[in-house]
Amino acid sequence: MMTESEFIRHTEELFEHIEDEIDENGWDFDCQPAGNVLTIEADDGTQIIVNRHTPNQELWIAAKSGGYHFAEKDGRWLATRDGSEFFEVLNQALSAAAGEEVVIRPL
Repeated sequence: MMTESEFIRHTEELFEHIEDEIDENGWDFDCQPAGNVLTIEADDGTQIIVNRHTPNQELWIAAKSGGYHFAEKDGRWLATRDGSEFFEVLNQALSAAAGEEVVIRPL
C-alpha cells in the first residue's frame, strides 16, 4: 500500500494525464480539477466525475452508467466489484458522453 503522500502524488499525476490526453486528442470535454475531484463535462452537459478517496486509497468514477470504485493492485487500478480496469471504464463513459470512441491510454 502507498503512503498517503504517494497516493495523492500518484492520483494528481493521473488527473493531469487524463486532462492532457483529452486536450492533445481534441476531444470536446471541459476538465475542471478541484481538490479531490476531476469533473469532465461534455458539450451536452453530461458529466463524468473522477474522485480520489484518500482514506481508502481508491479512485471512484461516477457516470451515467453507474458508480465504480477502484483499488490499486500490482500497479493497476481495478474495480472492487468486478475487476474492470480504470481506463477501460473511463473510456467507455467518455465515449458514451462524446458519441465517438475515446481512448485514454493508461498512465
